[in-house]
Amino acid sequence: MKLIDSHCHLDRVDLTHYQGSFHDFVTATLESGVAQMLCVCIDLESYPAMLELVHKYEHIFVSVGVHPNDRDRTEPTAAELVKMASIPKNVAIGETGLDYFRSETEDMAWQQKRFRTHIQAAKEARKPLIIHTRQARKDTIDLMRQESARDAGGVMHCFTESWDMAQQALDMGFYISFSGIVTFNNASELRDVAKKVPLDRMLIETDSPYLAPMPYRGKPNQPKYLYRVAETIAEVRGMEVEEVAQITSSNFFELFPANGMNLQDAGEQ
Repeated sequence: MKLIDSHCHLDRVDLTHYQGSFHDFVTATLESGVAQMLCVCIDLESYPAMLELVHKYEHIFVSVGVHPNDRDRTEPTAAELVKMASIPKNVAIGETGLDYFRSETEDMAWQQKRFRTHIQAAKEARKPLIIHTRQARKDTIDLMRQESARDAGGVMHCFTESWDMAQQALDMGFYISFSGIVTFNNASELRDVAKKVPLDRMLIETDSPYLAPMPYRGKPNQPKYLYRVAETIAEVRGMEVEEVAQITSSNFFELFPANGMNLQDAGEQ
């Protein structure tokens, strides 16, 4: 069984159990059955170091973007994002989106402007978007429609919202990705959403080092825990976990074609 972690932050994982060796960590992850990883950027300041860390690993691809949570970050232009996304190893723009969870009393115009910039960049670069949304359902969908995000496509990552929002994103051609949150005891509503999302539009992820699944909740997350997400999806849908792995891996290759590179070949090596 080969799994694809469609969203993780490998430059932020805890390497304590690997004697500080990123190479040992990658080796152990591949041996665990995770064949491909997408290392997602959250700010431009860390992007060069992230690239340097993963550049020699053909099983690891990257994105470029600025997370909506952090206001005091270098604000990218669409042209800058397009340029940084031009390398073959880069397969997406993001993560981007709207997050009002910690900012409900603020003017969210700055977040919305940043989100619009990323959508514009994705359309110009012809690469999919990785969208983060939290407590901003209406504004996220409205802005996606206003900016014609469907022209870029992409994924609603670490999805925790309602079935209604999932349907609206699906209608715009987006994929829905489930993280370790789907395994939590209090996530019954999210598991209901996981039952309904069309299988050909579903991805799975860890978002490591954050949001470790049960029974690892509260510990640093790792891509090798992705099997717990796959198992939970299989349970709620009455499927074999191998089928979930196969389908979500195929979906990953469909969504994230690399410039001049065959992701599926890399994942099968």
